[in-house]
Amino acid sequence: GCDPFAQTQRSKLQHRRARINQQINKEMRMRAGAENLFATTNNKVRETVALELSFVNSNLQLLKEELEELNSNMEAYQMDEAVNVPMIPLGLKETKEVDFTVSVQDFICEHYGEDSSLYDKEIKELIELRQQAMRTPSRNDAGLELLMEYYNQLYYLDQRFFPAHRNLGVQFHYDSLTGVPSCQRALAFEKGSVLFNIGALYTQIGARQDRSAACGIDRAIDAFQRAAAFNYLKENFSNAPSLDMSCPSLCMLVRLMVQECVFERVTLTTQDTHFTSQLCLAQEAARVSDVYLLVQQTMAQPLMKDYVPFSWASMVQVKSEHFRALSHYYAAVALCKAHLRRAVIRHEEAMRVHSLCKILRKMDILQDVLSLTHKRSLDKYSELDREDDFDETAEAPEIQHTHWKPDITPPNFSTVQVTDIFQRLGPLSVFCARARWGPVRLICLQRREGGLGLTLRGDSPVLVAGVVPGGCAEAGLREGDYIVAVDGQDCKWAKHGEVVHMLKSCSDRGVEISVVTLHSHDVERRAIVPSHGSDKENTRQRLLSGAKGQSSASLLNWNRKKKREGSSVTKRIGSTFSLSFGSIRDTEAMY
Repeated sequence: GCDPFAQTQRSKLQHRRARINQQINKEMRMRAGAENLFATTNNKVRETVALELSFVNSNLQLLKEELEELNSNMEAYQMDEAVNVPMIPLGLKETKEVDFTVSVQDFICEHYGEDSSLYDKEIKELIELRQQAMRTPSRNDAGLELLMEYYNQLYYLDQRFFPAHRNLGVQFHYDSLTGVPSCQRALAFEKGSVLFNIGALYTQIGARQDRSAACGIDRAIDAFQRAAAFNYLKENFSNAPSLDMSCPSLCMLVRLMVQECVFERVTLTTQDTHFTSQLCLAQEAARVSDVYLLVQQTMAQPLMKDYVPFSWASMVQVKSEHFRALSHYYAAVALCKAHLRRAVIRHEEAMRVHSLCKILRKMDILQDVLSLTHKRSLDKYSELDREDDFDETAEAPEIQHTHWKPDITPPNFSTVQVTDIFQRLGPLSVFCARARWGPVRLICLQRREGGLGLTLRGDSPVLVAGVVPGGCAEAGLREGDYIVAVDGQDCKWAKHGEVVHMLKSCSDRGVEISVVTLHSHDVERRAIVPSHGSDKENTRQRLLSGAKGQSSASLLNWNRKKKREGSSVTKRIGSTFSLSFGSIRDTEAMY
């Protein structure tokens, strides 16, 4: 998940995370083997295996604790001289290398009937793109663009090599925050993991912005709003293989991304101490506190509690108390002393929760911010307390937050234009994984006085629209055949006029035409989990491909939500050109 040549603090952190994930994976395999041996009836073997299991479980617990500490490392992603409460960034999902070579070569040979060695360059390009996007992306706009490019390319890969009745045989391995790896053959798992890493990379970019200046806060707000790609993942995919990509987890992450940057911008731009301005700050701080309280409640759910790092839950609780204290502070500045007392109490609670977490205690930045704001409220309260020693302090009500709803910016994949790596296989509307056709047939047509006796229609590829009875084309060509080559020259992408020119330029010996017969398209692509969700993914893919056919869905154990559409794939029809017997007309020609 980082550039190996740029040994920054973040890259070292990611390398350590990858190493621990590998160790956890090894220990999990050892435990599985030991559990199988434990079923034996030999008591001596059972005792040995029980001791081994105890040792392995102990190692796993230590590794998971070490991984949790790494996942809780927030300071590595912050500015060096930060003066704000640290943000919570996410690490990228680590993955193993994937070699598409054998699987793609076999599919090209079997399904497309072509020499797979001719596509070695394309296969290598695909492998390198995945390596750069999923294993070594830079933490900037270039890294994001690389991830989006790979995500767009997966659409073409899905169309080309993932038919309804089988999978490609490629396994995708990814880790999770708990270190337990997930492995699936479904391309939807790969797509979901790319989306997760896009969101995670945005959190890292947002966390490292200088939030002491307005421009830095604006960049942080934009990054965290775009990090809500988790929302896009939640709406378009279901049945996640790991807890970090489940619906409750993604809901939590979406709320977590809408962090306090908006409040910080309002604070930075509000220089006056006017009554209305201070109340606006109080309401905004109350809104941030309520958001973090909601995140805290989500993290406390049974499954989430074991998955989320303890330091994350502690940080969220600290922030909820901290911003609630700030809301009372700004209300007190505008209104009364009672809110100052509530502010002091909330500050002290935030500091108490902070002191309970070993990892948070190591964060000097957080300690400084909490102490500074607590001292400010306490000094203000003490100042007023000296002035009003004989006045009874009333109980301050809770601050009602604003009903402002944060913006969530969905990922815009259309900004990254890609070209299908395997475009030489032919137009995607015909030469795709769901198409079924017969083997390539080589037809030799001898030139006659009356012509070839066939009618062509459309382009890319050109379709044989009709065969004249008794003509030379009747011997081998059939209506509905696609012309894929003329005299050995590939013409899958050739326009109508270009194919006609090739046929008219043939010598006296005749012309050799390579054709295929399309039998059917698999309209029923895959069994899809019923969903009333959005169809954004399908619309995005149709726009990306430019084809009129329905996009595919890579679904095995993990499913992409999709509205069922039973429409068949339509073929783009161009102008017609006739090569038949008879008189020459505007749309026909004697040959």
